[in-house]
Amino acid sequence: MSPRDIGLFVQSARTDARIASLRKRVGARAAFEAAYDGGADPWASADRRYSYQRWKYEALIGLLPQGRRFAKALDLGSGTGTLSLALAGIADTVLGLDIAQSAVDSAAARAAGRAGVSFRQGDVGALDPALDGGFDLVVVADTLYYLDRVDDLSLKTLVLRISRLLSPGGICLVANHYFFAGDRDSRLTRRIHDAFVWSPGFDHVVTHRRPFFLATLLTSPPQAEMPAPA
Repeated sequence: MSPRDIGLFVQSARTDARIASLRKRVGARAAFEAAYDGGADPWASADRRYSYQRWKYEALIGLLPQGRRFAKALDLGSGTGTLSLALAGIADTVLGLDIAQSAVDSAAARAAGRAGVSFRQGDVGALDPALDGGFDLVVVADTLYYLDRVDDLSLKTLVLRISRLLSPGGICLVANHYFFAGDRDSRLTRRIHDAFVWSPGFDHVVTHRRPFFLATLLTSPPQAEMPAPA
């Protein structure tokens, strides 16, 4: 990281404010479509001027079990595909799912020629049942605080739904911004992670606090029985 990365945080804050304003008028999907319109990189995740996001994604992958290779990985809220492409180094296939088709198109263009990496439009709040049990790695990075509803009941219901995406013994990695613990965004991050730790669909392994983000590692119980949909 470098002092230059302050620009990344400023741009991210501006993007968040724009999306919050737009979604009141046009809804969540249209707000995100507007953010990504024209191949934009609204959170500068691939901007070479900044090192923080690259460092963060490397750190997240470093939290996964060393030496383990995954068969099928799912990146929920994949944006322009930067993290999905990084996951391709440890997984045979990677599917990136994002609410905005414009983000999906941008990510697919970046991944052109990369075998095993694909992207699809989809809403984390309305996941396709055909995805259930299909992945031994699910990554949910910087996604859930953009949901329309983030009360505790809604979060717990969604976390149970996400747990059904994993095959028995699979791994889920959750990461969200975490700054000063007492600020509003950090409190929401803590509630998100508490919902995953609570969930009967996961076994909690460890939660890490790193500069400006919180990461929680969980596993799916090895038994074939999965929690029933809420």
